[in-house]
Amino acid sequence: MNIEYINPFIEASQTVLQQVGNLEAKLGKVFLRSSPYKGEAIVIMVGITGKMRGQTIFTMSRQTAFRIASAMMGGMPVDELNEISKSALSELTNMILGNTATLLYNKGIGIEITPPSLLLGENLSISQSKMQTICIPLHLSDTETLEIDLSVEE
Repeated sequence: MNIEYINPFIEASQTVLQQVGNLEAKLGKVFLRSSPYKGEAIVIMVGITGKMRGQTIFTMSRQTAFRIASAMMGGMPVDELNEISKSALSELTNMILGNTATLLYNKGIGIEITPPSLLLGENLSISQSKMQTICIPLHLSDTETLEIDLSVEE
């Protein structure tokens, strides 16, 4: 996968998390994932079409989801994933990928995104097709990480 494709996802994610939740996301070590792999308790999938096609999968623990949703809702305590907090998390992925699409468009790469699909569960197993999956870990704290799994091809 071209590194030119990865950087806009990182930049958009860090910018949106800072803007909507005042959350500093530190980039961890980017790595290739082998399929199938285990997902955290919350998985949000967004499809990508256009000059690139594939999908972006955001995975996080419940604790991380609570923190992000709370930050997005002005600090309101969140201790369950109700419709409002799930909507906030889905909207976060929309904003991140909307910003990513703009950054890619400015590089001459036009993409469109599908509406997000949010999955909840324990011991989720994720199998990608034959595409490589790049994992972009964004650390919100020592114990909270949002992982972005990117599987795209031209």
